[in-house]
Amino acid sequence: MKKLRTSRRRFLKLAAGASAATSSIFLSSRTRARGAHTPGGVAAALGDERILIEFDPLMRSRLWHTGGPDGQKIALTRWAASETLVIGTGSHLAQFALREQTKQDMDGPLGRGTRLRMIGVAGSQIEKTVQVELLQGYPGIALYRVSYRNLGAHPITIDSWTNGALHLSHEAVRGGSAAGSDPHFWAFCGSTHADRRDWVQPVRPGFEQQNFMGMSASDYGGGTPIVDVWRRDWGVAIGHLEMTPQPVSLPVSCTDSAMDLAITAPVKRELQPGEQYNTPQTFVALHVGDYFTVLDAYRRIMGRRGIESPQPPKAAYEPIWCAWGYERDCTLQLIEDTLPKVRELGLRWAVIDDGWQSNVGDWKINPAKYPRGEDDMRQLVRNIRSQDLEPRLWFAPLAAAPGSDLLHDHTDMLLLDKDGAAQNVSWWNCFYLCPAYEKTVDFTLDLVRKFLGEWGYAGLKIDGQHLNAVAPCFNPAHRHARPEESVEKLQDFFLAIYQTAMQINPEAVVELCPCGTSYSFFNFRSFNQAPASDPESSWQVRHKGKTLKALMGPSAAFAGDHVELSKGGDDFASTVGVGGIISTKFTWPRDPKPKNSFLLTAAKEPTWRKWIALYNERQLPLGTYRGELYDIGFDKPETHVIEKSGRFYYAFYARDFSGPVPLRGLTGARYRVRDYFNDRELGEVSGAHGTLHVAFSDFLVLEAVPV
Repeated sequence: MKKLRTSRRRFLKLAAGASAATSSIFLSSRTRARGAHTPGGVAAALGDERILIEFDPLMRSRLWHTGGPDGQKIALTRWAASETLVIGTGSHLAQFALREQTKQDMDGPLGRGTRLRMIGVAGSQIEKTVQVELLQGYPGIALYRVSYRNLGAHPITIDSWTNGALHLSHEAVRGGSAAGSDPHFWAFCGSTHADRRDWVQPVRPGFEQQNFMGMSASDYGGGTPIVDVWRRDWGVAIGHLEMTPQPVSLPVSCTDSAMDLAITAPVKRELQPGEQYNTPQTFVALHVGDYFTVLDAYRRIMGRRGIESPQPPKAAYEPIWCAWGYERDCTLQLIEDTLPKVRELGLRWAVIDDGWQSNVGDWKINPAKYPRGEDDMRQLVRNIRSQDLEPRLWFAPLAAAPGSDLLHDHTDMLLLDKDGAAQNVSWWNCFYLCPAYEKTVDFTLDLVRKFLGEWGYAGLKIDGQHLNAVAPCFNPAHRHARPEESVEKLQDFFLAIYQTAMQINPEAVVELCPCGTSYSFFNFRSFNQAPASDPESSWQVRHKGKTLKALMGPSAAFAGDHVELSKGGDDFASTVGVGGIISTKFTWPRDPKPKNSFLLTAAKEPTWRKWIALYNERQLPLGTYRGELYDIGFDKPETHVIEKSGRFYYAFYARDFSGPVPLRGLTGARYRVRDYFNDRELGEVSGAHGTLHVAFSDFLVLEAVPV
C-alpha cells in the first residue's frame, strides 16, 4: 500500500509541475485591451451568460466569467493548455495544431444547447478531439469530451491525462474579495479521507488536497467527483459526469500567488495505430455564490441520466432514537426499559444498533443477549411497535470477521488484491467481501429478506466507512472481466438491497451511513435517508446538510445524526435549522457505562423535550431548502433557509453576533418575524428588502410568516 501511495504522489507532482509550466496571471479586460499575449489570436470560442471559453490555434484555452454585475467580464485564466496528455517516456503533449472546427446547435438528452468540436494534431502522430457543449438549461456549465487517436505506425503508451487544468491568480482577489481575516477562497472537495476532515474548508496559501477518488486507505475511498472553489463574487468547479466511479484525482492547491485545480489520472494504456482513447466526460462550471448551485445542477444532470435519489416515504422524516448510546454492550432489557421515554419525548423511530449480532459476517443473533434467538428478536419488534414506534435494524454488509462461519465456508466471497491478500475493514477488524460476486449479493439479499420480512423491521441502517467504495478485485474465483468490476458494481449491490427492501415494504426507510466519508454519489439511487455520518462538529452537521440537500434534492431526508456528536452534545439547532431530522442516542433510566455516559438527566431532558416538540410541530425537512440564498463561507453570520407552506425559516449561526441580517428570498409584501425557540416576536419586515437587527450567541432560529 505504501508503494502505491508513493507512486500516486510522484504522478500528481508531475501533473502539478506540468500545470505550473503553462500557467499565468489574471487578466482584466483592461489588460487585454492593452495587448496581452494572444498567440495567433482567438481561433474558436463558445459562451453563454455566465461563461466564455476561447481557444487559440494551438488548442490552448482561456476562461472568462461573464456573469458579473452589469455584464462585467473577468478573465480567470490566461492562455494555457487545459487538456493534456503524457505519453511514452514522459513526453508532455500540451500543444495541438488546430486543423478543424465546427460549431452547431444541438438538442440532446439534456436539452438544447451549442456544441463546439475541434480537432488538432501534435507532431503529426497524436490527434486530439475536444468537444465542448453549453446547455440552455444549465448556464455556466461546459461539458467536455476529449479523445486522443494514434496517427502513427507504431504503438504508443499513454501514461496519464489531464482535463480542466485551471490556474487562477490571487491578484484580483486581493483587490476586494478578501476582507480582514477572510480567506481568499472557500472550497468544497467531494473526496474521502481517513481523518474525516471537513467537506467545506477555507482556502489560504498552503492549502493542498489531491482528492483522489479511488481508495485513500484500506477502507476509505470514493466520494462525489467534484471540487469547487469560490470567492465572494464568482466561483469555479470541475468534475466528471461518468455513470460509474473513476480512479481520478482532482487536485486543488493554493499558494501566495495562485490557485490550481484539475482532473487527472494515470492510465498506463498502450494505444495501437489508428486506435482512439476517450477520457471520462468532464465539466467546468462558473457560478456566483457558494458551491450549492453547482452540486444542485450536477444532481439534475445525473438524474436525467439515471442516478437519482428516490422519494422518501413520510416515515423517513420522523425523529429518531438509536440504541447506540449503550454501544456494543447494549442488551434487550436496556432497550426495552428506554422505549417508554423515547415515546414520551415524541420520537418515532427506535434503531437497534451494533451489538445484537454474534459477529459481523454471519449476522446471527447473539445468544447472550437474546437467549431465545429469533423469537426474542421478533418479540422486541412487537414491543417497539406497541410503544407506537417504528423499528429499524443496523447491519454492515460487505464485512466478515476472520472467525465467522461465513469465511470458514465461503472464502471465495473475499475481495482480494493482486497479490491475493484480503482487504482490511479496520473498525470491525474484518475483511471485505466482493460486491460484484453473485454469491455475496445473494447472501446479502437473503439477510434483507430476513430482517424486514421475517423479523418485521420497518427500516435498515446500513453502516460503515468501508461502504463508500471498494478496491479492484483480483479474486480468480469471481472471473471478473476486469478487476475494476468490483468498483463499478458496488452501486448495483446497494441498488439490489434497496429494491429488495421496497419489494417487501414500499414504505421502508433505508438509511446509508458511510461513516465520516464524503458519500459516493453513485450510491444515491439506493437509500432514502442520509445521516450526517458521524459528524465531528456542529459545523460538519450543517455543511453536510447543505451538501446532501444539493445532491439529493431540497427536501431530502437528511438526518443530523446523534445530537450527542454536536457541539456540547446538545446542538439540536444545527440539525433543525438546515432542515435536518432530529436524532439522539440518549440512555435512560440508567447507563451502565462508567465513562462516556449518554444518560438523559433531569437537567438535560427539558432541552431534548423542547427541541423534539419544535421539530414535530414544523417538520422542516419536508420544506424546500433554499441553499442558493446564502454563501456558507463568506456570509456572516452563517445562514440557512427553509421555505415551507408560504413561510420562511431562517437559522443563523455564530459564536456571538450583533447587527443587521438580510432575510433573503421573501416574496410577499410584509412578514411577521418570530424567534420560535424563545417564543418572542421581533417585528415586521418588507418582503422586497427584509432586514432585521439581531443579537445572539451560537444560534438564532426565526419564522417569517406572511401578514
